Amino acid sequence: MTTEQMAGSLAAFDHVGRGDDAPSWVHAGVCGRWALPPERTAVTLIAVSENITFKVAVDGVPGLVVRLGRPGYAVSVEHVRSELLWVEALQRDAGVPTPSPRHGEDGDLVQFLTDDTRAAWTAVGFDFVTGTILEDQIDFADHFVEIGRLTAQLHEHSRGWESPARFQRFDWSLDDMTGGLARWGDWRNAPLTQADRAVLERAEHSARATLSGILRTPQHWGLIHSDLRPSNVITHEGAMTIIDFDDCGYGFYLYDFGSALTFYEHRPAALEMGARWLDGYREVAPLSRDDLEVAGSLSLMRRLTMLGWATTHRADALPADLWDENLPGTVEVGARYLADPLWLVGA
Repeated sequence: MTTEQMAGSLAAFDHVGRGDDAPSWVHAGVCGRWALPPERTAVTLIAVSENITFKVAVDGVPGLVVRLGRPGYAVSVEHVRSELLWVEALQRDAGVPTPSPRHGEDGDLVQFLTDDTRAAWTAVGFDFVTGTILEDQIDFADHFVEIGRLTAQLHEHSRGWESPARFQRFDWSLDDMTGGLARWGDWRNAPLTQADRAVLERAEHSARATLSGILRTPQHWGLIHSDLRPSNVITHEGAMTIIDFDDCGYGFYLYDFGSALTFYEHRPAALEMGARWLDGYREVAPLSRDDLEVAGSLSLMRRLTMLGWATTHRADALPADLWDENLPGTVEVGARYLADPLWLVGA
């Protein structure tokens, strides 16, 4: 999807902010697809990003989260359904804490809502999870041990899981991260100075050189979450729940290390966050020095990916401070990577 197409598909939500009531077509569609009483149901916006997410409460009690997929963003309905099949398998086979997908009244996991222009949006529902988004907490570095541990469990499941015959998810190759074909936008479209752009060009070239020799073997490549960062973790009374598998796909397993630190790599706390993630991961699976080199380079690629992401997304998709720091922070991360490719992995 091009930048213009992404922006156009979001136009229906230009005047809807976080916590606002959903447009009438969303409210009607959600109530109809999940058999909820319209007069007692409130549908309010949680976030606008790759998808648009709503909290659904009946008589003031939240019970459902509905995610709308932008028209044209998902490759196919089977891609959406495949995401949910993996989520169910992770719950069933590996005990990974994720919200349960909610079938619609017709029994299907994937529903469709039609907007005022008659465009069709895919809609999926999940059980509402009580708790606090990790990113909204003041100090969350301690939680990265558990995030690393759960990520390793995801990877172990991915290596051993025999996916259904019609299972389809996209790849997270290097060219899907950066460049003219980048899924979320090219970082080169950001308003960089010539000097800053040169730093990032050199950093990307170096990271790609490190990663170019890594083969897509079952040890290194498989189904990953790809976005397991603080905004996609809910904590409640000591328990952790992983959410938002809509970007899951086939990629290098240690891309999930870079994803965990997304938007925080330039901050002093990133070193502790990364170290704790690695400690948790090692409780489940070993990591070699070569693995750490791969993790460091994939973290740089992830940071560039998210600078490109910012060229195609609304500012309110992030906390204001992270949005403002994204561009200068990316340049800082690029410079630090060039000085020491292992700076973020403590090797």
